[in-house]
This record gives sequence, structure tokens and C-alpha cells, in this order.
Amino acid sequence: MAEKPPLDSGETPAWLGQSETQLTAGRDPDGVETCDADRPAWDSKVQYVLAQVGFSVGLGNVWRFPYLCHQNGGGAFMLLYVFLLIIVGVPLFFMELAAGQSIRQGSIGVWKHISPKLAGIGYSSCIVCFYVALYYNVIIAWSLFYMGNSFQYPLPWEHCPSDVTTNDTVKECAGSSPTSYFWFRRALNITNSIDESGELNPIMTGCLLAAWAIVSLAMIKGIKSSAKVMYFSSVFPYVVLFIFLIRGLMLDGAMEGITFMFYPKLEIWGSMQVWRQAATQVFFALGLGYGSVIAYSSYNPVHNNCHRDALMVSGINFATSVLASLVVFVVLGFRAKNIALRCVAKNLGLLSLMPSFESAQLLVGLGRPGINVTDPSSVSLAEYREWYGHHSSAVGPSITDCSLEEEMNKGVEGTGLAFIAFTEVMALFPASPFWSTLFFLMLLNLGLSTMFGTMQGILTPLMDNFSLLGRHRTLLTVSSCALGFLIGLLFTQRSGNYFVAMFDDYSATLPLVIVVIFETISVSWVYGTDRFLDDIEVMLNWRPPVVYKYLWKYVCLLSMVGLLTASLLRMFFKRPTYTAWNQTTASEITLEYPGWALGMIIALIVFASLPVPIGYVYFTLKTPRAGDTRAEEAGGHETHREFYTKCSSTEQLESPRRGPTEEDEAHPRAAFLPTGHENYRLLPQLEEEDDDDDDDEQDTEV
Repeated sequence: MAEKPPLDSGETPAWLGQSETQLTAGRDPDGVETCDADRPAWDSKVQYVLAQVGFSVGLGNVWRFPYLCHQNGGGAFMLLYVFLLIIVGVPLFFMELAAGQSIRQGSIGVWKHISPKLAGIGYSSCIVCFYVALYYNVIIAWSLFYMGNSFQYPLPWEHCPSDVTTNDTVKECAGSSPTSYFWFRRALNITNSIDESGELNPIMTGCLLAAWAIVSLAMIKGIKSSAKVMYFSSVFPYVVLFIFLIRGLMLDGAMEGITFMFYPKLEIWGSMQVWRQAATQVFFALGLGYGSVIAYSSYNPVHNNCHRDALMVSGINFATSVLASLVVFVVLGFRAKNIALRCVAKNLGLLSLMPSFESAQLLVGLGRPGINVTDPSSVSLAEYREWYGHHSSAVGPSITDCSLEEEMNKGVEGTGLAFIAFTEVMALFPASPFWSTLFFLMLLNLGLSTMFGTMQGILTPLMDNFSLLGRHRTLLTVSSCALGFLIGLLFTQRSGNYFVAMFDDYSATLPLVIVVIFETISVSWVYGTDRFLDDIEVMLNWRPPVVYKYLWKYVCLLSMVGLLTASLLRMFFKRPTYTAWNQTTASEITLEYPGWALGMIIALIVFASLPVPIGYVYFTLKTPRAGDTRAEEAGGHETHREFYTKCSSTEQLESPRRGPTEEDEAHPRAAFLPTGHENYRLLPQLEEEDDDDDDDEQDTEV
């Protein structure tokens, strides 16, 4: 392995100065400075950090993490989450950041660079990114629909509508709640099961078209246009979360909600299911395996401190989850307190209908025989519960307990939290349209910032590896969004919500875990952790702690294999189910997926995972013939392979073969070049340069 030139005191070494110059040497046809001849770059470090934070911080931080915390021991789950974040999440996140920054390509190019046999990992990432983009944009469409309906007073989900034929309250709404009715009937017009497809929902179809149009316009010029949007879409949700937290702390029941959130139940650490859920949340919170982390970091300067970025973005992500949980629990505490107080009012009303003597005897237990039973504020919740504990046997089944804890124990996650529980609370706020608009605008921005990163995980690898696509970036972006909309019509039919749940729970989950397992194997066992740390040392000018070597090789890999095994066993022993809305009973029920839906789940998982073995087999069969051809083409380059073993794009400039030229400065050699004969090859752009230097301005391949 070649040694890097020593640092001379007092002056910047040539190998370092040349690399820094190369990062800003090129310009694309639009005049934008680039890292490689036609590669865009971030305008500032702030822009890059906002993009990474915007991608990793998404809707899951608002409605998935608080639910898991609520269901799995509160503070105890947070401690478990932090532990797994440190030993699994941060190392894997750092690995992807370093790989993308050193090679300056998307996910396909990164893993192809280690070995052409591993190119399938990048293609699998692109497929899974497309899965996620399909259903994630539907959630953005839902947010657009609710935000549009928030400009009404009173809010349309505040009261149940009346049946025009009978003048009575609609039965389905009376049997559930105004917010549930509005979500399932007005917004989704949902069917009773996934077997009943139903026609397209025209309103949601229009909202989905608008969502894809927003994504297309924001990304039409690559990171230069999406990054400008990031300044708003990444920062605005934090402003709204702090506003909601301050407002929520003033609500009755807020402290009860926070106490419920942080109360630790350490016994949950003995449950394997809780460990599986915590590991899954760590995995998806950081966006591992999508290729988006790699794509974003590939636009960085080669000496950017990606280790500090990994720690910073992971810390911001966790802090955001805690902030969102505080907001959720103060709101849920207020909601639970209101439900409990309405329960007290209802029961006091029932007491008032009892014979006066019997009612008076029962009310003596409250300590105030002359109480006004029609005024619920005359009795506190604690007083009522104490009274009920002594007289429950005497009042009969019509008078019930009113427990705030019981209401808090009813976990609400995902769409139910955002579109049912939160909408119910905001209807109780003064100036409810303002708070509703603010909330759904926040959801819209959270979704869009994650959507930008997801699409970047698709577009960047394709443009890097196919020069034709790279030359037509705008057309590729618009075409991808149009295709996403057409396939996304699956989710805007009346049963579309069930397909969203299917993709979220299974089709996009397991393939991502498989992708990250192969990524870890590629770096740890194919390329080698020592060589990878050497490469990072060249980039950062200091060597990361050796603990990363053992975390990558053993802890992270075994953790991901364990997570995949646990998920597969769960699917095998417990048939996959989904939650459906029954219109007759006006309630949610759990149903098993039918056979054709299970077949669809398996087909989607297999299709997303297939590029890995296909790529390996294809390049294995191709290697003997292609290897000889490359050796002949390389000619004199073969004798200098020892200079291409490091991650630095600058060391090759010191090669005795020739001095640095303008061509070298415009196209720094990427990293991760393996030393094995069968894997060695020139970078695509360098091969083309040798053939024809005049094509340099047209070639966008990295």
C-alpha cells in the first residue's frame, strides 16, 4: 500500500492543495462550480447539513418514535434507543457518509468501485428508494388535503354531519368520532378491506398530482434547486414544534402526559420484541440503505469532516425525536384529560336522573351532598375516581370509571396520530384553523425534505453511471416523477390506505435491511476495515478510533442479521395483518392479508433484492473475458496499481508515471480502488478521456 506524502510544516502539501483545487475547478454547462468536471457541489456546509438533517428527520420522528416510546416503557425505551444508536446507527451512518464522500458517486458507483460484482447493491437501493417514494408522496398528498380543509371555521372534522334524509347525525360518525369519520369517509372514502379495491378517489388523485409536481419543480435543477428549498423545509418544522410545545405546556393535562412519557419501565429490556422495534427505529431514523446519505455526501469536498457530520446529524435526529415526543405527549395528555372530564360530566348527568334520595346518598361519598351534578367542573377528576372506587358496586354498569391513564394507554401511531388524534385536539384550541394549518404545513415540510433525499438516492446513482441520463437531468427528474404519479394511483383508490400500510410495513422494510447487510459485508470483509480506515485517514488527516473496525465487522453486521432474522421469523410465525375500517360497526378491525396480497409482498421484496445476486453472477461470468480486455487497455497503468489502493483522490497525482495535468485536476481519481487484479479497472470517466479528450465537456459520468 502506497504511503501518503508527509506533511511539511509551514506550508500546505502539494497532494492536499491539488485536491482542494480540484473540488472547485470544473463547471457544468450552467456555470455551476463542481467537484468533478460536471459534478455539482454544495454551496456551503450549512446547506449540506440541512439536507442531511431534512432527509433523516421525517414523519417517523413525529408519529413513530413517540408511539414506540409510549408502548415500550417510556424513558426505558429511550435509553435502549440511545444505546443502539451509538453502537449500530452512528457507525453505519459514518460508513455511508465516508464511502460517498471519498468516491464522489451515488450508491451504484460506490459499491461497483469496491468490486463490479457488488454493483447490484446500488441498484437494490434505487428500487427500494422508489418503493418509499411511491407511498411517501401519498402521505404528503394527505397533508395537502388536510391543510386545504384547515381554512374553514369551524373545522370540517369538528362536528358530525347530519343525514339529509333523516335529519339525524350520520350513524357512522355517531358510532366513532367526528375526526375518525372525516379521515376514513371524507378523506379516504375507504373500503372495508383490501379485497374491495373501489374506484379512484378524485380529490386524493389531484392532491397526489400536486405533491409530485412540487417534488419535480424542487428537484428539476438537482441539488442546486432542492437545497434552496431545504432552507425552509428543514428549519420550519422545528419552529412549529417549539410553538406547539410552548402552547401545549399551557394545556390542562400536559404534565400528566410528560410524566407518562418519561416514567421508566425497565422490565421491557427483557423483551426481544422491544429490542427489534428499537433497532428498526434506529435503522430507519437515519435513512440507512436508501443511498440518499451516500448521494448527499458525494457532493462534499474530499476533506470534509464526515465523522463529525455523522455524530452531529445523529444527535440532531435523536433530539428531534425527543422534541416531537414532548409535543405529542403534552397534546395526548390534554386530549386524555378532556375525554376523562367528559366522562365525569356524563356520569354525573346519569346520577342526576336517579331517584333523588338514592342520588343524594351516593353523592355523600364525594363529600358534597349539595353538588350540582350538571356542572362537571364542580368535581375534580381525582375526587370522582376516589368516589367511584368506593361506590362502583352500588351505581351499576351505567356509571363508569373515568381514568386518564387508561386513555393515555390507548396508543395511537402513524396516520391515526396525525390525522385523527391531533386533529381532534386542534379542534379544541381557540383559533383552531390557524393551529391546524400550522400543523399540516409542518407535516408537509417534513415529508418534502425526506422526499427530496429519497429521490436523490434514485437520481444521483443513475446520472453517475449512465452518461446519457446525466446529460438530460431535467428530463430524467420529470420522467421519474411522472412515473411515480402513475404507479402511485394504486394508493389513491378507495383501498389505497391498505397498500400504503403494506409498503411501509413489509415491501420497503426488509429489502433495506438486506441492502445494509451487504453494504457492511462489502466494507468490512470484501474491502477490509483497515484499508477503509486508511482511506478515511487520508480524507480527514486523522485516523478514526479503532473501535469502528470491530463495530463494522461484528457488532453492526450481527445486529442487522439479527434484525432480519427476527423480522422474517415474525412474518413466518405470525401471518401479516393490517388494520381495516369497518363501516357497519364504525370501528377499526385487524384482518389478515389475503393470499394475493401476500404474494404481492413477497414479489416486491424479491424484486428489490434480486439485483444483488444477479449482479454478482453476471460479473463473475464476465470477469475472465473482461479482465483480460481491461489489462490490455490499461497497458502501462498496470505496473502502478500500488498507487491506487487508498481512498484519496489526490495520491495518484504524485504517481511517478506523470505529473499532474489539467485533466487530472478536472477529474480526480476516485477512492476505494481495490488492489486485486480481477477487480482493478480505470474509472469510467478516465477510460473515456483516454479514448477522446474532446468529449470531456459532454461527459457527465462521474
